Amino acid sequence: MSEHDFEPVRGLPAELPAGERLVWQGAPDWWPLAQRAFHVRSVTAYFGVLMAWRGVATALEGATLLASLQSALHVAPIAIAALTLLCGLALLTARTTVYTITTKRVVLRFGVALPKAINIPYTIVENAALKSFSDKTGDLALTLTESNKIAYFLLWPHARPWKLARPEPTLRAVADGSVVAARLAEALKAAHGERGAVIAPIHTSEPAQAPHGALSPA
Repeated sequence: MSEHDFEPVRGLPAELPAGERLVWQGAPDWWPLAQRAFHVRSVTAYFGVLMAWRGVATALEGATLLASLQSALHVAPIAIAALTLLCGLALLTARTTVYTITTKRVVLRFGVALPKAINIPYTIVENAALKSFSDKTGDLALTLTESNKIAYFLLWPHARPWKLARPEPTLRAVADGSVVAARLAEALKAAHGERGAVIAPIHTSEPAQAPHGALSPA
């Protein structure tokens, strides 16, 4: 049993009010989240370079090949522990997160140790953008109006990277990101008219495709 067992509706702090409907609900895919939010690949590369450096440095001091390999492998337990911790955090984050899109708002429920739910009504959503990746997951970021700001540290890792001055709540590593973006665009359009459907692609180094119904390029 967990504290989430007492939710009146999964992922929501209360029952949906009359006239509000559920449009989509999901969670991050833990492995893409581990790679992009917890930087597992970068940490792996760092330890790989460190192990290579130790091995080469030991060899240059006149040690045998076996001794050089043993010196390099001394880093392995630390690397394994660090990567296990990061992957574990990513898995826990994914399991304790629920993203909800309704006809009136977006709700982010997350938190491993201190669960919280953040309601983002469409009235304060200025626009949205989708960053698509080759694994078909996507990060869907929401730009809030100037007068509404949520602290970056309260959102992380559910925030667009490096947007510190004006944090953007983000649905991270969601499967079929373009499909989710299209549903959000429809909900925004229904709430605000044509001004609402403003899902734009964010440029990425990986192959990306703008979601169906995107109005303008990034």
